[in-house]
Amino acid sequence: MILTGPALRERFQALDDFIVAHQHLWRPKPFTFLTQPWAAEHPELAAWLRERSLEQAEAAHNHPELLAAPAPFPTIAQRAAALAALGEHPPRSLGALPRRMDVDVPGRKWQQIEAFAERLQFQQQPSHWLDWCSGKGHLGRLLAQGGQQLTCLEYDPALVEAGLRLSERLHLQANHLQQDVLAADAGERLHAEHSPVALHACGDLHVRLLQLASAVGCTQLAVAPCCYNRIAEQHYQALSTAARTSTLRLSKDDLSLPLAETVTAGQRQRRQRNQSMARRLAFDLLQRQQRGVDEYLPTPSLPVSWLTKDFATYCHDLAALKGLELQGVNDWPALEAAGWQRLAQVRNLELVRGLFRRPLELWLLLDRALFLEEHGYRVRLGTFCPYQLTPRNFLLLAERD
Repeated sequence: MILTGPALRERFQALDDFIVAHQHLWRPKPFTFLTQPWAAEHPELAAWLRERSLEQAEAAHNHPELLAAPAPFPTIAQRAAALAALGEHPPRSLGALPRRMDVDVPGRKWQQIEAFAERLQFQQQPSHWLDWCSGKGHLGRLLAQGGQQLTCLEYDPALVEAGLRLSERLHLQANHLQQDVLAADAGERLHAEHSPVALHACGDLHVRLLQLASAVGCTQLAVAPCCYNRIAEQHYQALSTAARTSTLRLSKDDLSLPLAETVTAGQRQRRQRNQSMARRLAFDLLQRQQRGVDEYLPTPSLPVSWLTKDFATYCHDLAALKGLELQGVNDWPALEAAGWQRLAQVRNLELVRGLFRRPLELWLLLDRALFLEEHGYRVRLGTFCPYQLTPRNFLLLAERD
């Protein structure tokens, strides 16, 4: 179902109750704990997950709710799936498009743009599209094929120039402007006659749009958010009254949970990620033994080139970055193997957290929807494409009478 009207607040409250009640399951990251804090409460589930292989974990990663795990996993999975269920906005035909509209756009991205554009149905036909964080303006150009005016706002001057050239090549009148949408003067670019759209604008960028558009009185807007953790503050700043009165407090780390999918990653990228994580987990075992402190030690992000080092050199170099001097390590192969074993355990234990990815994301979307409702909008919340095309497939449509 598409959520609108009272259903928005009802779903938010149900999600809030569910997420708050199960914080002890989704907050602890298996990567940083040798034993999960909830393992004593659910020993059978923890033991069952730790015995599974890495291949089994990866097979269940994108749909953990289907896993036949011991209690309480099935009950929680069923409730999570029900609370996160959302219908798809009905599509409309875009009609015949000019040739080469999709030039310079990777196939998957163009499919996302088309799917987004097909779901933009408003009571009143937009007269002036505003493509927020537009890049080269591909989405805006597609929407403006009906003859509407188009303004594209983009921070990167090179993308602004490239977008202008593409619009000229397609003989489309478009205003491509260089603009930092987080700057104090961003509100001057936005006017009531604009219909703003934002496809996968990250964190503060799409929140800024909601705040400015509602302030200037835009009649309609459409947003598909992304990267909720890309915020300036260390903790999430709730937008709606309902979210502000919730007891839920979210860190940047918590906000990254909905993004932990691998739908679009290639095989090579997955192999590199696995090797990097296995080495980090092995180093974690080593640093606990070397320091005599049984706690996780954060390490910096490392370039992919570090994976070409032999494992002993990798550990010595990483230890040097953390000011540690390694002593008495003799069996490097055994330590590296232990890292891979831990990776299999971590990935399987993460399936518990995976049950809360979608509910937490919908909680965040509903906070945005309720914020717009408080500012006089009628809001519809649904999906705009299959999950396989992009996990960030939630679309928020809002319009004022």
